[in-house]
Amino acid sequence: MKVSAFNLSGTKENEVELPLVFSTPFRSDLIVKAFTNLNSHKFQPQGRHPTAGMDVVARSNDPPTGQGRSRIAKMRGGGGGRQGEAGGVASVKGGRQAHPPKVQKVIFKKLNKKENKLALCSAIAATQSKEIIESRGHKIGKLKTFPIVISDDIESVTKTKEVLKILDSLHLMEDVDRLKSRRIRTGKSALRGRGKKIGKSVLFVVSNSKKLSHACGSIPGVDVQASKNLSVLDLAPGGAPIRLVVYSKSALQEIEKIKSPHLELLVNVV
Repeated sequence: MKVSAFNLSGTKENEVELPLVFSTPFRSDLIVKAFTNLNSHKFQPQGRHPTAGMDVVARSNDPPTGQGRSRIAKMRGGGGGRQGEAGGVASVKGGRQAHPPKVQKVIFKKLNKKENKLALCSAIAATQSKEIIESRGHKIGKLKTFPIVISDDIESVTKTKEVLKILDSLHLMEDVDRLKSRRIRTGKSALRGRGKKIGKSVLFVVSNSKKLSHACGSIPGVDVQASKNLSVLDLAPGGAPIRLVVYSKSALQEIEKIKSPHLELLVNVV
């Protein structure tokens, strides 16, 4: 299958042949599964101090019955403070947790290599489907062909204003401006410094992302990823397929090197 390749001004240069990986069937279940497992790799173990909530002098009744009051542990003391209040046990103010989290819990999920590779190939192939991209909320009404392929000159861009011109020439600014209408969050999230969520817009997949990543750093929602490091985490943020992606020609050449058992079967079918 061939698609149009554009230059930095948005005009069609020529047509390029898509790699075989773009023939992979769409498997949303595997993409979600791969995202869940890969996302767990950045989780940080957490736990509680062994004596948290129990560093108090609190005793229950002895004997526990026949005194006309509850058997729950009460604070000791010589008067004033918290004397007589319940403490040191679960379900009371300042008490311990009933079942606190422990650092021994296994939170690093694993995934079969073939499943992970198939999920990645399926996510890459889904970037050529306009319906799947629109289902995620991207505004791509002015675009006709997918995936979007651009010349390798994009990898030498170093200024943000140049990237904005390129996005405008490719009719992608409508999707970038979509993030400006997001409302400010209220409540505890705002008090804790998470007052605004930054959504996801265009993803540039290039062979060398060093220069372009600096140029796109100040544009909300626009990310850059090297083709060798491409992951389901980049293509399906939040586990929702699939993101609006722009490939460079050299990135497609590296993606063509992906090897998977299901691709060998596709070659035999063809």
